[in-house]
Amino acid sequence: MKIPTRIAFSFLFFIILSKSNFLAKAQNRTISVNVGVILDFDTWTGKMGLSCINMALADFYTSNSYYKTRLLLSSRDSKSDVVEAAAAALDLIKNVEVQAIIGPENSMQAKFIIDLGEKAQVPIVAFSATSPSLTSLQSPYFFQATQSSSSQVKAISEIVQAYGWREVVPIYIDNEYGQGIIPFLIDALQEVDAHVPYRSVIPPLASNDHIGEELFKLMTMQTRVFIVHMPIDLGSRLFTKAKEIGMMSEGYVWIITSGMTDSIHSIESLARDSMQGVLGVKTYVPKTIELENFTLRWKTKFHQDNLNIMDVELNVRGLWAYDVASALARAVEKAGITNFGYENTTGSSNFTDLATMGVSLNGPKLRQALLDTKFSGLAGEFSLQNGQLQSLTFQIINVNGNGERGVAFWTPENGLVRELNSTNTSMYSTLRSNLGPIIWPGDSSSVPKGWEIPTNGKKLRVGVPVKDGFFEFVQVEHDASTNTTNVQGYSIDIFKAVMKALPYNVDYEFIPFAKPNGESAGTYNDMVYQVYLGNFDAVAGDTTIIANRTNYIDFTLPYTESGVTMVVPIKDNERKNAWVFLKPLTWDLWITSGLFFVFIGFVVWVLEHRVNEEFRGPPSHEIGTSLWYSFSTMVFAQKESLLSNLARFVVIIWVFVVLILTQSYTASLTSLLTVQQLQPTVTDVNQLIKNGEYVGYQEGSFVLGILQQMKFDPSKLRTYKSIKECHDLFSKGSANGGIAAAFDDIPCMKSLLSQYCSKYTMVQSIYKTDGFGFVFPKGSPFISDVSWAVLNVTEGKQMKEIEKKWLGDQSDCPSSNTQVSSGSLSLESFWGLFLVAGIASLSALIISFSMFLYKERQQIWIRFDSKNSIWRRICHALRIFDNKDLNSHTFRNKALKDRDDIDYVHGIGASDASPSTNCPTSPISCSVHMEPEFTFSEDSGTPSREYFAPNPHGHAFLSAGANEQIGLPNLSQEGPRTQEIDLENC
Repeated sequence: MKIPTRIAFSFLFFIILSKSNFLAKAQNRTISVNVGVILDFDTWTGKMGLSCINMALADFYTSNSYYKTRLLLSSRDSKSDVVEAAAAALDLIKNVEVQAIIGPENSMQAKFIIDLGEKAQVPIVAFSATSPSLTSLQSPYFFQATQSSSSQVKAISEIVQAYGWREVVPIYIDNEYGQGIIPFLIDALQEVDAHVPYRSVIPPLASNDHIGEELFKLMTMQTRVFIVHMPIDLGSRLFTKAKEIGMMSEGYVWIITSGMTDSIHSIESLARDSMQGVLGVKTYVPKTIELENFTLRWKTKFHQDNLNIMDVELNVRGLWAYDVASALARAVEKAGITNFGYENTTGSSNFTDLATMGVSLNGPKLRQALLDTKFSGLAGEFSLQNGQLQSLTFQIINVNGNGERGVAFWTPENGLVRELNSTNTSMYSTLRSNLGPIIWPGDSSSVPKGWEIPTNGKKLRVGVPVKDGFFEFVQVEHDASTNTTNVQGYSIDIFKAVMKALPYNVDYEFIPFAKPNGESAGTYNDMVYQVYLGNFDAVAGDTTIIANRTNYIDFTLPYTESGVTMVVPIKDNERKNAWVFLKPLTWDLWITSGLFFVFIGFVVWVLEHRVNEEFRGPPSHEIGTSLWYSFSTMVFAQKESLLSNLARFVVIIWVFVVLILTQSYTASLTSLLTVQQLQPTVTDVNQLIKNGEYVGYQEGSFVLGILQQMKFDPSKLRTYKSIKECHDLFSKGSANGGIAAAFDDIPCMKSLLSQYCSKYTMVQSIYKTDGFGFVFPKGSPFISDVSWAVLNVTEGKQMKEIEKKWLGDQSDCPSSNTQVSSGSLSLESFWGLFLVAGIASLSALIISFSMFLYKERQQIWIRFDSKNSIWRRICHALRIFDNKDLNSHTFRNKALKDRDDIDYVHGIGASDASPSTNCPTSPISCSVHMEPEFTFSEDSGTPSREYFAPNPHGHAFLSAGANEQIGLPNLSQEGPRTQEIDLENC
C-alpha cells in the first residue's frame, strides 16, 4: 500500500517544525557567557586563530547541545600594538564584563594584559604567546596554552652536539619574544660544550640595509652555525638578504625555531626559496581522522570568509586556538551558571579608568575549572599544569624544494630518534646516526664543520717569537733587499706540517713579535697575550703550555716532551782514583762482611777447639788460625782440616756467601775500571741552593718564576740567550762567573746535549709542564682540528725527520735521561745471605754447646757446690771446655796409637795383652807431665796446689793430700814435675 506523496511531505514538515520549536525553546533556556578575544586581524595568525575559535565553538555546542552555557565572543583588534591590546583588554573587562580573554597574539602584548587579568581575576588564555618569560610572572590567572619556546632548546642543542659544532651564533628579534629564549638556549648549548661567541640582535622594525650590515658582520667571523628565532615576516627578510650576500652557500648551517617552522608554509615562495637547506624544529601534531576532516572544513570555511586569500595552510597555532576555545567552553560549563557579574563595578563610560575596574565573581571558579580540564584535542592531549601546556614532541625538518622533509623526532624522554616510536637503547648508536640524510645549504650533502676562515680577505695571522738564540726552534730572518721575512725552525716546520694535515686549506702568514728595529717586543707571556687582544690569530713557536696562560688563550695538544729539567756538567774520575777498589761495595757492606769473617772464624774455632789439634795451642796461635781459616775461604782451600760436622756445615754455608760476594765484587770492579763512569757534578737542587751556586736559565723564559718559587737567590741567577752562551757559562764554572747548572724545557736542553753530549747530562725533572703547543684564541674552533692534526704529525715518520733536521741525531750521544749512579753494591742486596749464614752459625753453636754440657755433665757438676760463686763455676766450665775431648774419635784413635808406642818401648808385645780386653796384665808406668794450679780454700784462705794429668779415661785431678787415690808420693813441692803413674785400666 503506497502512502500518498502529499501525506508524506506533510508528515516530514511536521517533524521539522517540531524540532525547530524544540531547539528554539532549548536556546531560550541557555545562558550566554561573555568571552573576549584579542587578536591582530591583519596578521595570518590572527585571521587563522579567530576562524578556528568560531569553528571550535560551533562544533562543540553542536555535539554538546545540552550544555546550559554558551560562550558569546567579543572580538577586539590589537592592531599589532601593545597599547591597543592593553586598551582592548581594559574595555572588555570594564564594559563587557567578560569572564575570560582568549589572546593576545604575541608575548609583548601578553605581558601587559596579564596584570589586568590578575587584577580583575579574569583568566587570560593565550594560544600563540610562546615567550618563556611570561611564566616567570607567576600570575595565577595567566594560561599559556601553547608550546613555550624554551621547550625546544634541548632539541636544538642535541642537533649541535650530534654534528660536533663548538660555536653557535643566535640571531633573534630584539623584543620579549626573542629575548625570552636566549638564557635557556645558552644554558642548553653550554651543556653540550658549545660556545656562543656573539649574539646577533635584530630590531623589530629593522630595514633590509640594517639586516645586511649585521649579516656582513657575521661573515667576518669564524662561526658558521646560526640559530634564527624571530617572527615569519622578519625571518623571511633575513633569509632573503642572506641568500643575496652569499650566506646560504656551502659551509653554512641555519637552524630555525618553531616560531618560523610551524608557519613555514605561510612564507612567501621567494623567501622560502632562499631557505633551502635550513634545519627547523617543528611542533609535531599526530595525524588523525578528526584532524584531516577539520582541515578540509576549515579551508572551505576560510575561503568563504576570505575570498581574496587563496593559498592557505592550517598550522599548529590554529589547532591550539581551536583547543583553547573548546577547553574554555568546558570550563565555563563546569564552573556553573551563577555569579557571572563583577564586584564593585561602577559602569562608568570612561573605560580607561583603572580605578573603577571591578573583580569577576566567577574568576576563581573558572580558573580552577581550566586547571582541571583535560581532553584529547586536535593538537594532542590538552592539559594545563601550573598554567602551562605540557611539552609536546618536536619534529626536525629539512627545508628542501617547495616543502619540507622530516629527518628526525625529538621527545623529552628519548631525545633525538629516527622514528617516533623508537628509543636510543643501542650502545653503538650516536646522535648523528639518529638523524636522516640532510641537504645542507648550497645543495651539499657534506656536513659543514661549523666554522671557516673569516671571509674578510685577511690571512690567519700567526705570531712567532724573535730570539737571539736557540734558532733550532724558531729563527726569523729579514731580507732588507726584498723586504721579506723568512721564518724557519723546528717549531715552524711542525706548524707547517700540522696546517697541511688539516682536511681543509688554511691561508696564514707569520708575523714576528718584534719592535720596528727588529728586536723582540717582549717575553713569551707578552706574545701570548697578543692573541687575547686580537692582534694575532695564533702563535707558533716554542711556547710552553702552562696553567696561567690558559686563563686567556687556548693551547693545542703538545708536540714535544713535557717538563722543565736541570742540566749539569759530568765528570769521569773513577778510574783515576787510587781507592777505586773500595768503590764496588758500600761502607755498610764492607763492615758487615768484615764482622762476619771474624764471627765465622770464632764459630769454627769453638766447634773445632776440643777435637782438632789444628785449633789448639797458645791464644795467639788459635786466634790467627781461626781468622786465617775464615779469610782464606775467599781464594783457596785451607790446609786445616775440619773434624766437626757442625763446623763443616757452617763452612759450607759461608763458602756459598763468600762466593757470591767475591763474584759480585769482581763484576762491579770490572765495570768501574773498564766502563766510562759519567758522574753528574750535582744531583740535588737543594745542594745548589745550600752551596750558593750560580744557575742559569733562558732569557725571557717562564723558568725564572719557577726558580724564584724554589727560593733561589736572585743574585745567583744568570741568563743565557743561546746554546753557545750556556756552554760558555758552564765552562767558566760557578766560581768564575759562570754557572753550575742550567734550567730549561726538556726540548731546549736536548738541543744543548745534542751538541755537547759528552760534557753535560740531565739529572732530574724539577717541574711538570705539558710541553710546547700552538696558541689560539680561547674557544677557537681551530683547537680540535689542529690538535687532531698534531697527533697525526707527531705519530708519523715526518716528526722524526724534523727532529733529525733541527735537533740532530740523538742516537750519536749516550742517553741524557739515564741517571748515572755510583754502581756500589749495598747491604740491602746481601742481607739475606748474611741472615742465612748467621742463623746457621748460631744453630751450630747452640747444638755444640748442648752436646758439651751433656757429655761433661759429671765433671762440670763436681765443683758446683753452694760454696763456689757463679763466676768460679763459669771459669770451671770454660776450663773443662778448653781441654781436649778425649772421648772424641780423634783422640781415641790417637790414644790407641800412643799406647801401642808405649808397649813397644817397654817390651810388651801384642801377645802379652789379654785377648778379651786388649789391655796389659800388669800395671804400666808412664811419664806424666803435670802443671800446678793454685786454688784457695774458702774456709782457711790458704793456697793449695792441684795438678792435672791426662789419662786414657779423662782428666786425673792430682792434689797434695790426695796422693793415696792413685798411689803417688807427696806432691807438695812447687813447680811442674813428671811422675810415674801406674795405669791399671785401659
